[in-house]
Amino acid sequence: MLTREATAPRGTCGAGPAPARSRLSGAPHRLVAALLAALTGLALTTTAPAPAVADPGAECPVGQSDCSVWDDEPGIPGGGGGDGGGGDGGDDGGGGPAKCQWNGRTIPCYDDVLGWFDNSDGCYYKLAEPQPADTPEGKQAYVRTCNGGDLGSQETVFLDAPPPGFGAPPDPEELAFRALASIDLLRPRISVAPRKSQGPGLVGLPVWLWASPGPDYFGQLTASASERGVTVSITARVTEVVWNLGNGETVTCDGPGTPYSTSGPFAGQPSPDCGYDTGYQKAGTYRINATTHWTVRWSGGGQSGTIPVTRASNGVQIQINELQVVTE
Repeated sequence: MLTREATAPRGTCGAGPAPARSRLSGAPHRLVAALLAALTGLALTTTAPAPAVADPGAECPVGQSDCSVWDDEPGIPGGGGGDGGGGDGGDDGGGGPAKCQWNGRTIPCYDDVLGWFDNSDGCYYKLAEPQPADTPEGKQAYVRTCNGGDLGSQETVFLDAPPPGFGAPPDPEELAFRALASIDLLRPRISVAPRKSQGPGLVGLPVWLWASPGPDYFGQLTASASERGVTVSITARVTEVVWNLGNGETVTCDGPGTPYSTSGPFAGQPSPDCGYDTGYQKAGTYRINATTHWTVRWSGGGQSGTIPVTRASNGVQIQINELQVVTE
């Protein structure tokens, strides 16, 4: 299933042939198909693997290492080319519910060494074992570690009752985010045909869109996290890919798409599963990028839920020229 969203009239992204146009009928239409096959063959490219580099604008969940991107066109700034551009350029990393915070950062609500965290004062509390001999009657001794877990701040305090949150069971949702932080949901590595670096495309002709497949890019990935007898398992997979075409239109695909091949069964035709079938209607340079939308399902501890995560690609540029048919 493919869906299209746009702010301008366009065709439907699907497996069928592109809508007929009167100016491309008959012999000129056959010429256009031949031109498409030739031009797209020249323009075919796949983003080659490149060394991973840190993305200064990305933020990852604690413990997650998937903030690497592949700069497949160095020196080209983000944003649009031609008549439109760029995408959101950002990721929703799934950083976790902010249930325990100190000094603006999220920290674990429980630590094996420090005990339970109290949001009201920013300190961890753990019952002292054994209890000191000088513990006042009716009170209990706790080892208090403040400043968000600074061991240098530890002291023994005597309390009439346990502090807020003390003894609370593990939060299944927090464990789900911990499991999510243990896997890499990589940004999509995208390719298009035709491609500006190899040759121009033509107004009104289909554009193929695809991304590198594989579990790290599309799932399915699984992981789990456990604490004090509670285990939460997660399953992550991409449910859709939204392509920003740089002209105000988008194409939504279910999967990675099909790589273009000049010798393939669909050479010179629209992509069978992910493409811009009607093509660009105006000559210019456009920047294309894609965002994968992951659905992370989790269950455990008597609870379940979903976590949405997005990963945005780098952009690739496409050059579109006017079609000129010479008749004698």
